[in-house]
Amino acid sequence: MKKRIFVFAALIASLAWTAAAQQPPVDDSLKAPRIMTKPAQKMLVVEAKGDPNTAGQAAFGLLYKTFFSLPGVKTAPPRARWSSPDFGKDAKSEWVGYYALPLPESVTGLPAGIQGVKIEVWKYGEVAEILHVGPYATETPTIETIHKFIAEKGYVIVGLHEEEYLVGPGMGNTPPESYRTIIRYQVKKK
Repeated sequence: MKKRIFVFAALIASLAWTAAAQQPPVDDSLKAPRIMTKPAQKMLVVEAKGDPNTAGQAAFGLLYKTFFSLPGVKTAPPRARWSSPDFGKDAKSEWVGYYALPLPESVTGLPAGIQGVKIEVWKYGEVAEILHVGPYATETPTIETIHKFIAEKGYVIVGLHEEEYLVGPGMGNTPPESYRTIIRYQVKKK
């Protein structure tokens, strides 16, 4: 029974990712880091501890299963935040991920019996972001670039490491070298 539920959740996630892949092409000008203001956003969130390659798959399965049970939702790129104290350097088994999908304001609650999923408002304000192109395993130089940019502009990071998956696994037959991920941090002036 558990295997059947997991396969069903994976199928839902795959269909959602495929739908997201049909969005317009990503503007590669985002490869240059930038600072901008982003409004708060209502999100459907699943928290999971562990390596994103395994914990993330299960979390996104639960997330999409719940998401498509809600009225008035439209597929948007999924996101994830990590509360890792030293993101990218400590053991992946210790990462705590917050996997999320944007919700319309019209969604005010979850159906009865839903467990492991919650509605939150993700605060933003000023953010620094950059587009990473390629596999997740090659993000380190992009992360270093955005960190350097933040410091050079006189800002400090005040939020969690966040990724928005514009193109990724399950989005058609996209090879890893074509993945598009926005890496984002909440920032404030020093």
